[in-house]
This record gives sequence, C-alpha cells and structure tokens, in this order.
Amino acid sequence: MEEAKWYVVHTYSGYENTVCASIEKAVENRGMHDLILETNIPMETVTEITDNGPKTVERKVFPGYVLVKMVLTDDTWHLVRNIRGATGFVGSGGKAIPLSESEILALGVEKHEVVVNYSVGDSVKITDGALESFIGTVDEIDMEQSKVRVVVSMFGRETPVELELDQVEVIKN
Repeated sequence: MEEAKWYVVHTYSGYENTVCASIEKAVENRGMHDLILETNIPMETVTEITDNGPKTVERKVFPGYVLVKMVLTDDTWHLVRNIRGATGFVGSGGKAIPLSESEILALGVEKHEVVVNYSVGDSVKITDGALESFIGTVDEIDMEQSKVRVVVSMFGRETPVELELDQVEVIKN
C-alpha cells in the first residue's frame, strides 16, 4: 500500500475548523482511518499589543488552508473534495500534489524525533548517502540542526563530513 503524504486543501476563509472537523467525522463514519490519518491547521502563538496591554493569541499560519495526511485514492480525493467549505486541493490541473519532506519540516507539522544511540568518539558506519558503508568517528552532534559530524578516513587523510543524525549507526563491538 502507498505511504500517506501531506496534502494541502484550500477552504473558504474562516471554514478551516469546520472543514477539519467534517473530514474527521467523514473518516469516522466511513471507517477510512487507514487512508486518511490526520488533519492539521498550522497555528502560531502571537503576542498582540492592545490598549489593555499585551495579549497572546493563537493564529492560523495559513488562513484558508487545511493540511491532510492521507493516501491519495479516488475515494479519499472525493471525500475531501465534497466536504462543505473545501474548494479543492492545492496542485495543478485539479491534481493534488503532496508536500515535500522539507516543506513538512519547515511547517513543523511533523516532528521527526531521532533517537541517537551514539556519542562523540564512537565508531559509526554511514548507512545512507554518497559515503554509504564508510566507517568513521563521531566528532560532533548537533541536535538542534539534526546533524552529526563524522571524521572519515578517505585517500589516507581524515575528512570531516556532516550528515543527518539518522544516516549513521553505531558499530557494535
């Protein structure tokens, strides 16, 4: 089965919560939990300065849009398309286009938490990318940026390479 992806649904202004609730209710009624996994309205916390002093409010990041994590099939497309207040998917030529990994991370919709089981000084094997299967030593771990710097021996010299946290695994002795 295809993997679920995030799609953007355009709604009438002010209908985001209604559309979100309606999609969830339709999924519940039709038992489509395995196809439509999640709906999301990206929100941000903003402090507004009013006459009465500062006030913290939740505000929609993209008014008029709802994000839906789903497997795109004719059924799921029609279900979402026929929700009152939803005007269609964001895409071209009526075709829904999923968000890319980088867009999803930038929106903060999904937090990819990587559990790191190695530390500075450990020997690790690179599991992905151009240097796959190279062995190196962890030099630095940057949890904020989700990066790890590994010193690899290439052509007889030590070369530091920056990788994603999940591109390396510890070598068990």
